[in-house]
Amino acid sequence: MIQRIQSILLLLAGGGAFSLFGLPLATTPTASEASMLFADSAFRIQDNPVLMGAFGVAGAVLLATIFLFNNRKLQMTLTKVSLLLLVVGAGAAAYFFATDAAVASAQVAAGVAMPAVAIVLGILAHRYILKDEKLVRSVDRLR
Repeated sequence: MIQRIQSILLLLAGGGAFSLFGLPLATTPTASEASMLFADSAFRIQDNPVLMGAFGVAGAVLLATIFLFNNRKLQMTLTKVSLLLLVVGAGAAAYFFATDAAVASAQVAAGVAMPAVAIVLGILAHRYILKDEKLVRSVDRLR
């Protein structure tokens, strides 16, 4: 049942994770030679392979889970794994940002909200998947 609400939430969460490939997390007014992240005056997830891997895999897993509607247990497990990857990616991005040399002159950009949006949508999708699983179990109990 691809038209279920959790499928839409998973699609939006995957889109939120993949949108980080186009949005900067933070910017500086000028490029900083001493900084690894702000050498081009923008902190993007492409600046670090850990961030690219975490958000790329999380987005791909979230999008792939849409098609596992017949196996809700696996769908819930993969949603939890992708949520873990999103949290690890957001934590790593916060750590890299906080320890960078040019953090004093940096301004937060729109990309900072995307991991939080993807996490919230992933949690909501997990709840709806769990709700469907409980509904199926209650119907099986009546048979």
